Amino acid sequence: MQRTDPLDTGAGSLLRQPKAVWATAGASVVAFMGIGLVDPILPSIARGLSATPGQVSLLFTSYFLITAFAMLVTGWVSSRIGGRRTLLLGLALVVVFAGLSGTSDSVAELVGFRAGWGLGNALFVSTALAVIVGAAAGGSAAAILLYESALGLGMACGPLLGALLGDASWRYPFFGTAALMAVGFLCITAFLKEQPRPARRTSLLDPLKALGHGGLASVAASAFFYNYTFFTVLAFTPFVLDMTPYRSGAVFFAWGVLLAVFSVVVAPRLQRRFGSLKVLGGSLLLLAADVLVLGYGDHGTAVVCTILSGAFIGVNNTVYTELALGVSDAPRPVASAGYNFVRWFAAAAAPFFAPRIEEWTDAHVPFVVAAVTAVVGAAVVAVRRGALVHEAEELEPRHAAEDGVAVFAD
Repeated sequence: MQRTDPLDTGAGSLLRQPKAVWATAGASVVAFMGIGLVDPILPSIARGLSATPGQVSLLFTSYFLITAFAMLVTGWVSSRIGGRRTLLLGLALVVVFAGLSGTSDSVAELVGFRAGWGLGNALFVSTALAVIVGAAAGGSAAAILLYESALGLGMACGPLLGALLGDASWRYPFFGTAALMAVGFLCITAFLKEQPRPARRTSLLDPLKALGHGGLASVAASAFFYNYTFFTVLAFTPFVLDMTPYRSGAVFFAWGVLLAVFSVVVAPRLQRRFGSLKVLGGSLLLLAADVLVLGYGDHGTAVVCTILSGAFIGVNNTVYTELALGVSDAPRPVASAGYNFVRWFAAAAAPFFAPRIEEWTDAHVPFVVAAVTAVVGAAVVAVRRGALVHEAEELEPRHAAEDGVAVFAD
């Protein structure tokens, strides 16, 4: 069976969606914006709160550490109170903690508020995909493409919003996010009806049990090392570039655009031509080379390599998630939760260790470490190929209904 082009889903079916889908997708854009929102203003936050880069990097660490643990409870919560209430609970938490973040008088307060923000974001994002698929018209392909588009738009616009509002004050991006998420809360309240609950309730241990599958454990382990590289670029590079919020925001906006295009458009086409595992291994090695040049190049080279890394990250996100959602026989929400539980720990670790490695050595070494972790991720794929190759070969017929579009299931 031939996999169709992801763009063959059709603009008509993609755009003719119920208001509930647009409300959820719009809120998803803002939720993903929150990941990169602080990138352009990290140096401004450090100056405003008299903090070191290592202290400010904890904004990412607390956010993603809570997100990782929250992956174990999101399915448990949504299977008991329903998708709509879970979305609203997550949005409410983001509104509260994003607003409180803007009032912080110390790094410790800001880090704590970001942790609460991470819990709300995990509850919302992990449920949004299921809600969009359940409410969308035009089949799962149109729904997943819409979700992927929301991801790409959010990752691209987050740094841009952070730059535009953060140029006046580092506090304004947090207030702006709270306001946008409040609008999302009202839209979902008005337009989204309660979704059917799962026939079986998810237990807290189900995601951990799913990791007992060798294939899923292999994907998660490889993604763990890859995510260390990913978030070294996202959280540490702004300090190395040392640019104004506007310029840093422009760099990461271009980075996000490449991430979106390569995730939704380029990656599925490369998979059809070369196969998932070859694409993943090659993209990880190219990312390692790019990060190494970023660390040792001059300022202009560092800017170019930062933007270029978005292309490799976009490809990796798509392939990893396809493999994670299909390699085991666990229900997709459960497999996704187990996979994300593992990989988000690396997203918490990289922002913590990168500035400290710089303090212990110099500014080049954190990127050397990031390059090594990308290579380790590729090595895991190569060594565990036997556990993954069957899924990579069978992905075509098993996921033909999805028209080749993978889900970045956060």
